[in-house]
Amino acid sequence: MGWRERAARYRVDLILFALSLAGYALSSGSLLSHQSLAPHFVYQADALLHGQLAMRVQPPNLNDWVLRDGHWYVSFPPFPALLMMPFVAVFGRTFNDIAFTIVFAALNVALLYRLLRRVQQRPEWEHAAFALIYGFGTLAWSCGIRGEVWFTAQTVGVTLTLLYLHAALEAKHPILAGLLLGCAAITRTPLAFSAVFFVFEALGPVEWTVLRDPARWRAALPKLIPYAAAILAVAIPMGLANYARFGSFSEFGHSHLYANRVNQQIQKYGLFHYAFLERNLHAAFTRLPEIQFHPLRIGFNGEGMSLFVTTPLFFYLLWPKEKPRLHRSLWLTVALVAIPGFFYQNSGWFQFGFRFSLDYTPYLILLLALGGHRFTRLFWLAALAGVAVNAWGAAVFNRLY
Repeated sequence: MGWRERAARYRVDLILFALSLAGYALSSGSLLSHQSLAPHFVYQADALLHGQLAMRVQPPNLNDWVLRDGHWYVSFPPFPALLMMPFVAVFGRTFNDIAFTIVFAALNVALLYRLLRRVQQRPEWEHAAFALIYGFGTLAWSCGIRGEVWFTAQTVGVTLTLLYLHAALEAKHPILAGLLLGCAAITRTPLAFSAVFFVFEALGPVEWTVLRDPARWRAALPKLIPYAAAILAVAIPMGLANYARFGSFSEFGHSHLYANRVNQQIQKYGLFHYAFLERNLHAAFTRLPEIQFHPLRIGFNGEGMSLFVTTPLFFYLLWPKEKPRLHRSLWLTVALVAIPGFFYQNSGWFQFGFRFSLDYTPYLILLLALGGHRFTRLFWLAALAGVAVNAWGAAVFNRLY
């Protein structure tokens, strides 16, 4: 297939990418003209280019860095830094991580559109609408145009999740799915739990009888073994790098943050604990905008905001009209990815909405589309309300420095 034929076949994908890229670039405004204030991955890419795990220079600030044995480290999984290496090799430590992030944010809209085309029969414009709802009616908008280590990781994590889902459908590409899952996990560690989606696809329909059937597991082994091997191909070198830096195969550095506001609670409870559950559930589901009446002013709390406020369409997930083949496996994957974040020591501060939800938002959009709801006036109203809320987030949150 020549480039003209490919362009014609993927014309909607290309249009969605171009429109989203333009929308993100415009809404980023003056932020796009310079590097962000948290370019951790740029500094990490610079170190890796010179064959070392520790930073070659002092960090530009003291926000979420690790100082250990006289060396500075980035306390985040490094895959976005690996992607940045060619650009940092050309532009050096001044490379613009905001521009980098915006490209992936726009790519996510096109990838989601193509994924929706694969999993459900709907009019083409409805698939495009759901993709744009993801891009501009969820936290993907405010997270995708700011750069900074936290939001870059979230955005690239979505890209890898969508590519993983493409490979994992019907367990057709076990090695590719395993590699993508491994890369997603060393971008956003909760994404490691999405490994279960491929397992469900390899086993067949998600029923408890199937999970207890040894014959099904034996039949799935030709796909599960290369899948697991591909994950290990990523996990083993990552574990060795963690051990070399912090003396633990599973430690990325957050237990050793330098002079961070959360250090005391980490020392008391660890990274995960029941003590954090109430705060995080409130940030994810029940925290509302802050309204001041005299004078009238609407603001938000940096701990987060209810998913039902930032994306009102998610109310429709509570009563799906249809429950097709993927319904149960998608919900189980959402639960496994989401639950660890509810016990995590940090709610995601500082943020417009509960940004950790972006790890499983692609699954929620798929469930929304598969739920059988049509684009009624009420559905459109909820969708546009989400766009309005996230436009507010893109305009206000991304001007706070």
